Amino acid sequence: MLNKSHRFHGRGSLKFVYRFGQTLRGDSLSLKFKENPRRLTYRCAVIVSRKIDHSAVVRNRIRRRVYAEVRAQLNSVKTPYELVFTVTSGRVKDLPSPQLKSQISSLLKQAKIINWPVHDMIDQKET
Repeated sequence: MLNKSHRFHGRGSLKFVYRFGQTLRGDSLSLKFKENPRRLTYRCAVIVSRKIDHSAVVRNRIRRRVYAEVRAQLNSVKTPYELVFTVTSGRVKDLPSPQLKSQISSLLKQAKIINWPVHDMIDQKET
């Protein structure tokens, strides 16, 4: 779970991101994000609909897995972003951890929230 300072509190606090944010879509996740200079740190929410799985246990397990990967990747981010990850496929519950990590990092890199590692930039220049 994320630290309390990195979480949204109430549905009303998500309105800013939904109204003004940009959206990126991946295979099993989508990311809605917006920079918020009024905050000191980033905030993150993970939304798993009942359409993904009817069991609350499974939905919470998916949510915890995504939070764990986000927390590991956003430790060095200093810019205050508002991030909302929405799970769009039930495949996330069976997805191996490295694949989930790569999907999340891909979305964060496309949003320019985290930087591309040097070896990724070298691979892009070669192709």
